Amino acid sequence: MTPPTQPTRGPWFHWTVGFAGLALVLVIGLAYFGWRDQSFQWALFFKTFRGLHPGWLLAAGLFALTTYLGRAVRWRVLIRPFKPNASLWNLTSATAIGFTAIVLFGRPGEMVRPFLIANKEKLPFSSQIAAWFLERIYDLLMALLIFGFALSRVHNSGATVGEGLQWVLSMGGHAVGMLATICLAVLIVLRVFSEWAHQRLLESLKFLPEKHYERAAHFITSFTHGVGSTRSASAVLQVVMLSVLEWVLIVICYLCVFRASPQMAQFQLMDVLIFVGFVSFGSVVQIPGIGGGMQIVSVVVLRELFGVALEVATGMAVVLWVITFVVIVPIGLLLAFHEGLNWRKLRQMELKAAAMAQGGAS
Repeated sequence: MTPPTQPTRGPWFHWTVGFAGLALVLVIGLAYFGWRDQSFQWALFFKTFRGLHPGWLLAAGLFALTTYLGRAVRWRVLIRPFKPNASLWNLTSATAIGFTAIVLFGRPGEMVRPFLIANKEKLPFSSQIAAWFLERIYDLLMALLIFGFALSRVHNSGATVGEGLQWVLSMGGHAVGMLATICLAVLIVLRVFSEWAHQRLLESLKFLPEKHYERAAHFITSFTHGVGSTRSASAVLQVVMLSVLEWVLIVICYLCVFRASPQMAQFQLMDVLIFVGFVSFGSVVQIPGIGGGMQIVSVVVLRELFGVALEVATGMAVVLWVITFVVIVPIGLLLAFHEGLNWRKLRQMELKAAAMAQGGAS
C-alpha cells in the first residue's frame, strides 16, 4: 500500500511562520520590558494605538512606500555607466525584496538587493556593491545635514535637553563635521582620482598569487567602473536631487505619523526635523526582525527632548518602525513569492552575497 503523500509546504508557509515568529519575539520583548518596569502603564501604551488617525497613517504609509521607488530611480542613475536602460521594475522589485531582507535578517540583508540587481540586469556584483556604497555615502551626507541642523536648532525649539542627551549635543557637532568631511573626501577621490586610485590598488596587490590577484583585480576594476557615475556632473546633480527628494519624503512620512497621534499632533515641522536628525543614526544598528537601534533612539529622544510619556514614546516607536520599515514587507514577500523565493533561498542568497563581497568575487 502506497503511503499517503505529505502536502508540500510552499514559500508562503515559510514566510508566514517566519513573520509570525518575529511578531512573537516583539510581543515577548514588550512583555519583558513591562515586567521589568513595574511603573509601565500598559493601558496608556495600548491607548497610543487606539487613538491613531487612520487617514494620517495611510498617508504616512504611502509616503514611506514612495521612498522605495525613489531609491530604485536613484540606483538607476548610479548604474547608468554599466546599464544605460536598466529596468525600473527590476530595480524596484529588488529594492522591495532587499529591504524586506533587512527587516528579516538585519544589516547582513543589505547585500540581497545588489545581488538581485546584478542577477536581474546581468551586471557584475562588484559594480552593484559600488552603487550600494555610493548610495550609503549620499544618504549619510543627508543624514549628517539633518542631524547638524537638529543640533543647531534644538535649543531654540520646544525641546528640553535632559542629562541622557547632553553627551550627544556636546560631541555631536564634532562628529558631524568629521563624518561630513570624510564623505566629501571620498566623493572627491572617486570623482577626480578614481583612475589613479584604481592603479595604486592594483599595484599594491601584486604580491598575491596570480589566481587571487586576477580575482581581486577583476573585483576592483568592476567596482571602480561602478562608481563611474560620480565622474559625470549631470549624474551627480541627479543623485543629489533624488537624495534630497528621498529625505523630504521621509520627513513628510514622520510628520504624518505624528499628526496621526493625538498626543503628538502638536509637533511642528522643526520638531520633526530634530527628531529625524537624531533617529536617522539609530537605524544604523539593526537587530534581525526587530530593528533595535531606531526604536531605542526614538524612545530616548521623545522622552529626553520632548518630555513624552514613556508609554506613548514606546508605542510611537513601534508605530514608526512599522510605517518606515515593516510597511514594505508584505510587498517584498509578494514579489519574492512571485520570483519563487522562500525564506531559505533568501537566506542563502544573503549568505552568498556577503561571501562574494568579502571574497572579492564578481
